[in-house]
Amino acid sequence: MPRADATVVRVDALVRELSHVLEGAGISEPGREASDIVAALQDAPRFWAAAHHEETLPEAFAHEARAAAHRRARGMPFAYAAGRAAFRHLTLLVDERVLIPRAETEELVQAVLDAGHDEPGGLAIDLGTGSGAIALALATEGRFARIIATDASTGALEVARANAARIAAKGKRLNVEFRSGAWLAPVRAERARVIVSNPPYIAVDEAPALPASVRDWEPSVALFSSDSGMRDIAIIIRGAPAVLEPGGLLALEVDSRRASLAAELALADGRYRDVSVRLDLTGRERILLARRGRS
Repeated sequence: MPRADATVVRVDALVRELSHVLEGAGISEPGREASDIVAALQDAPRFWAAAHHEETLPEAFAHEARAAAHRRARGMPFAYAAGRAAFRHLTLLVDERVLIPRAETEELVQAVLDAGHDEPGGLAIDLGTGSGAIALALATEGRFARIIATDASTGALEVARANAARIAAKGKRLNVEFRSGAWLAPVRAERARVIVSNPPYIAVDEAPALPASVRDWEPSVALFSSDSGMRDIAIIIRGAPAVLEPGGLLALEVDSRRASLAAELALADGRYRDVSVRLDLTGRERILLARRGRS
């Protein structure tokens, strides 16, 4: 009787193997997470494993999936364990150097796209780009002539550049430039149509209230801000008018507990008009929008 090919593994057998690992670690819904790991590593929708259960995968892929399952079994958040996170229509590489992209930030991108940018052209700047999620979504969905993404973390920029390379390899032309530096420092000489950012906005003394999967794994520099969570928001609000063109848009993701404070800062600055706060899908104040005045 011929020996089974040891260089390939059936999808359903791999899912069962991963499920057993996850179940032993007390992961709830281990079968679903096992299927999700396989799908994530395939850059495919979550139902991929069920739809392709009789297909075979290379042993090298199975080895990668087993490693992801063992990372998840040790308590690592799913996105870090799989090394992938979905963001709008993109699948992004993520690791512990960057925040895991979230639905609220998808809404921030939508707010920029909804803000009357029907005409092509202009520069969009993404401050603190992390994985590149905002910049790459705007590059693939928007009509900007240029996009600059900045971050003070060299590790984050490595992840962002890797994501840009993956998208470009699929034939998508990108107009994104990555620059190293804190907030507006790398773009002082630019004039932007849009400045967008998801800055740190959690106060340090709020750390104990965070889920352990966030507090213990995600980069603290991207989570916490001094001055009761307002320091980085204030830096951006005060610095953005010098870079925005007249009528240009500032769009910030903010904590719902600090949205009114952020709006007050923008109003008190005197260089903004049309200051507003947009609600997220749960009804919380989440996105600050403000336009630079004409004068």
